[in-house]
Amino acid sequence: MDFLEIDERSSAPIWLQLRNRIIYLISSGIYKPGYKLPTVRELAIKLKINYNTVNKVYLSLLHDGYLMTHRGKGTFVCNIAQPDTPKQDSPADNIIDMMIKQCLDIGVPLEDITNQVSKRVSRLSAADMNIMSIFEIETQESENEEREL
Repeated sequence: MDFLEIDERSSAPIWLQLRNRIIYLISSGIYKPGYKLPTVRELAIKLKINYNTVNKVYLSLLHDGYLMTHRGKGTFVCNIAQPDTPKQDSPADNIIDMMIKQCLDIGVPLEDITNQVSKRVSRLSAADMNIMSIFEIETQESENEEREL
């Protein structure tokens, strides 16, 4: 199954989308320690993005301890699990936690939060995300220009 992809409609920068996705795949256990990632060039071609963008992500993840390289062998997932520390939340978990806290702060019961989130997800799925705002279209055009460079 292919887990790495870029959301063309997102306003988030491509490098940040890719970085956050890889961190999520590692922290959720989908990419296990020792898993070999594609080369920078392979991933850039597969995702149709600039080589330097993928390189920036890999260097950032190497610096943060998520990845390690072995010269001539490739880039691999590190064992980030620390036995004495709890599992670190993904960026998505942090955003969801903030949203739940804000809803609770304004008096929305937990059960209603669950129902509202389910309705929103269903609505987005049903709409198939076909309608883009002008901002998203402009963002996509600027990202396409970046890729051509």
